[in-house]
Amino acid sequence: MPKKIKIAFQGEKGAYSHLATLEIFPDTEVKACSTFEDTFRLAKENPEFKIVIPIENSLVGRVADIHYLIPKYKLQIHAEHFHKVAHNLLGIKGSKISDIKTVRSHSHAIGQCQKIIVENKLKSIISADTAGSAKFISERKEKSEGAIASQLAAKIYDLEILKSNIEDEPGNVTRFLIMGRDSVHPDKKDKKYITSCIFKLKSTPAALYKALGGFATNGVNLCKLESFAVKNTFDQVNFYIDIEGHIDDPSLKKALEELGFHTQKLDILGVYEAHKFRFNNK
Repeated sequence: MPKKIKIAFQGEKGAYSHLATLEIFPDTEVKACSTFEDTFRLAKENPEFKIVIPIENSLVGRVADIHYLIPKYKLQIHAEHFHKVAHNLLGIKGSKISDIKTVRSHSHAIGQCQKIIVENKLKSIISADTAGSAKFISERKEKSEGAIASQLAAKIYDLEILKSNIEDEPGNVTRFLIMGRDSVHPDKKDKKYITSCIFKLKSTPAALYKALGGFATNGVNLCKLESFAVKNTFDQVNFYIDIEGHIDDPSLKKALEELGFHTQKLDILGVYEAHKFRFNNK
């Protein structure tokens, strides 16, 4: 009998990372971690664990710290997953929207649900995460206190869903990465793939222009390019790229070879099947 997959995520149980985990691995053992760093460290020290990590959101952009933790812990990307975020206003059992005076949640959730907050003249309280806010009001048992969190959080902490889908913008999607210590190199098949890398350029004029030239001349598309500063410096940056294609594609091999000429360091983070969301939303 195959061993059950173990998955770690950041946040309390009921977090959107927990919900995404259950979408990907419905029958799995999960472990909630306090911080992103704790989550990465757990997978680095325990190869039986994979982690489900949010890397970017369609409304607020990239998730803080993740780009620094990826090179630090050198985990490999095994897959990607896109999760549609549906915010809910939660209260204790027996409460109504008219009872709520304060609402707590993560800063992003508060920012994404301003319409209902303004309409009901609620006082916003910023908390570390959405599920933690749900847990907090479930323990306090005050009718005047609400939280913005997932339906899963409502179920876990026995709360009332006072109103569903309260986000101001409907297209709220978070991209998650499934990562682990082991390298996974899928055989190339008739599918679409993403190859992800992190690189640091040589300190020469027009280095980025030259480094990316190989992708243009070989007809390879970059679907993501982001820079982030090397810690404790102001003049050095790393670049994170997502490339359309499998690393065994001849054109991609040539593009990466040319990229290597202009970099001090080039790390392949993973080759994985492109999620269907990428093509259903074009």
